[in-house]
Amino acid sequence: MSTPTLILHHYTTSPFSEKVRLILGAKQLAWKSVSVPAIMPKPDVLALTGGYRKTPFLQVGADIYCDTALIADVLEHVQPEPALYPPPLKGVSRVFAQWADSTLFWASMAYNLSPRGAAEMFAGAPPEAARAFAEDRKAMSGGMTRLRPGDAASAYRSYLRRIAHMAEEHDFLFGAAPCIADFAAYHPLWFTRTRVPGMAPILDATPAVLEWMDRVAALGHGRPEKLSAADALAVAQAADPLPAGANLLVDSAFQDDHGIPLGSQVSLAAESFGPEATEGELIAATRTHYSLRRTDPRAGTVHVHFPRIGYVLKKAETP
Repeated sequence: MSTPTLILHHYTTSPFSEKVRLILGAKQLAWKSVSVPAIMPKPDVLALTGGYRKTPFLQVGADIYCDTALIADVLEHVQPEPALYPPPLKGVSRVFAQWADSTLFWASMAYNLSPRGAAEMFAGAPPEAARAFAEDRKAMSGGMTRLRPGDAASAYRSYLRRIAHMAEEHDFLFGAAPCIADFAAYHPLWFTRTRVPGMAPILDATPAVLEWMDRVAALGHGRPEKLSAADALAVAQAADPLPAGANLLVDSAFQDDHGIPLGSQVSLAAESFGPEATEGELIAATRTHYSLRRTDPRAGTVHVHFPRIGYVLKKAETP
């Protein structure tokens, strides 16, 4: 099987984008790099996703894969070696990654973007840039409860100690080779170290973590090549989305947990952060993912894919 053209829509300072870039590096894959805005408006993004606006997402022709948990599964299918989910660790690595992408991530970001960290991140930028970023993330957060800076620092220190215990035992968190757990735990710490270095002394108490971070960073980002947003839209417009069961997701059997039949008009949205919904025709609902078919004047007909975990499926409201 020839490797499909992978188009990653991301921006440089996005932590979840760094997670995917490192997976591409570990698997030594070539990919097209489309730079997207960090905040709204994102017209080229929404033309492809239909509403979802979190970063990153992966495009393969006219198939759009949302959420890094699902993107990791796609990249594992494209290039199985080295494995993100080695057989003895298949369950525990996924569970750990889910913890790292949620609990660890939000504790770290509440610490990173405390008033001192936010001031460092926007030093030299006009005041309106900081305000625009804060308003954008507030809109994405909805009713989420954020840790206060002191509580976040305490939690972050505790989590770093736990990661250090793992990193002291092996080169990577679960053994001699990296797995999905390493990429999920790395990116929030990478943000601390590279984006708000004035906040990075919190890492100094766990030197094993810093050494592990150096090993993860050395995996690199694979072989990126720049692509414009307009060209990415043209790729989607010119392609036909792959039918369910023939795309880069391995399962296709229908699992009905909602009483919503295939072919229904539905909406899908994240449970918490980034609640903007994508609407379309439900064409797959498997044990691991949902797929919607939708048409956009600029992107043509696309299939947009989401993981089951972390997303809410509803019948579309009829006007």
